[in-house]
Amino acid sequence: MIIIHAQLQVKKDQEQAFLKEAKILLSETRAEKGNISYDLMKSTEQDCHYTMVELWEDVEATKAHNTSEHFTAFVQKAQTFMAAPMALKIFDGEPVKA
Repeated sequence: MIIIHAQLQVKKDQEQAFLKEAKILLSETRAEKGNISYDLMKSTEQDCHYTMVELWEDVEATKAHNTSEHFTAFVQKAQTFMAAPMALKIFDGEPVKA
């Protein structure tokens, strides 16, 4: 399983436009083959800071997602929304069972 945390700092005046486009991205991505979950979380500590939490079956699914029409369209539009470059954290593994 591949886990991705994409941290997004959005411009305050672009937050509503960002959320509108993110809603489309979420819906389309959740329907992709190999997607386990895809959720957008808003920070309780920083204004206009979001984290996309993604779970994928494997690397191939992430590659397909990164070249999908809806993702590439979002990336092009996102340039106007972002206050800082996106920060990615990628994990490979399974949950630890206690």
